[in-house]
Amino acid sequence: MGYFVGEYAITPAALADEERLLSGLAAMAAVRGLEVPFTGALHRSDESWLFARLRPGWDYVVTLIPGTMGRLQKEPVFGLASDDEGGRQAAIAMARDARAAVERLNAFVGRRAVVAVEVHSAPSRGPAGAPGSRDAFARSLGEIASWDWFGARLIIEHCDAHRPGHPQHKGFLSIADEISAIRSANAMARAPIGICVNWGRSVLETHDTSAALAHIEAARSAGALAGIMFSGTSDADTPYGIWQDTHMPHAPAAGLVHGERGSLMTEAEIRRCVDAARGVKLDVLGAKIAIRPPEATVDARLGMVQDLLTLIARAVG
Repeated sequence: MGYFVGEYAITPAALADEERLLSGLAAMAAVRGLEVPFTGALHRSDESWLFARLRPGWDYVVTLIPGTMGRLQKEPVFGLASDDEGGRQAAIAMARDARAAVERLNAFVGRRAVVAVEVHSAPSRGPAGAPGSRDAFARSLGEIASWDWFGARLIIEHCDAHRPGHPQHKGFLSIADEISAIRSANAMARAPIGICVNWGRSVLETHDTSAALAHIEAARSAGALAGIMFSGTSDADTPYGIWQDTHMPHAPAAGLVHGERGSLMTEAEIRRCVDAARGVKLDVLGAKIAIRPPEATVDARLGMVQDLLTLIARAVG
């Protein structure tokens, strides 16, 4: 069984180092493919540069979260769940552009290599955010899920939800609202819309490690569980911050070289989540981690990825 790796989170700044990282990932038998970011294109500087360095057999997940967060910095009403019609239409336009990028990547590879496209229930709500709702999200999902995505499944990556009086990072819709929106939108969808649980983002929502497991169980009960991405966080003073959405790696574990002290994403937590999804055919399973300090070597990045994939493989059995 192979796993997806969040390419944009682990990637070093220099293109030469990114090329070495891609080569290293290609050498890992456990890597099924990459989760690649969409910000208007599928690479921060040169999409064709990336395409030329991809392994022919890889599959792909396209995530719209980097593009979504970039737009929210300038346009707080932007998002598929926005009650502002202009902001909602702008997010639909971004989804249409992402669909074109899926077509480009598939054409380059010569097959339907993109298995999923991750969308999000923006905008950020709360005092500094903008109104968003389940109904607006359902309308948007119904529209974009009626398009031909060239074999890719639309998946909502759940991020921490807005909770009055609680710190937030994304502050999007609750998983209950996302599930409800899926039920409404599936009547118009070419294929059922799914949910991917990001371990760290679910834990950030409540500052409780049981939240990721609860979200997996909720999505599974609704028949919508489509993926799990393991990305960590910490309640301690670490280089990754206290309760921050910084893609912290896993905690140290027996038999492994790499791990981050203070990480709440332990081997036991990974196993609990994998067990909760057992029997479900997941479209997406993998790791999305970053490295501190930013100057960390390519070898250190590859080592951390390899060890986290080993923990996931141990859990899968």
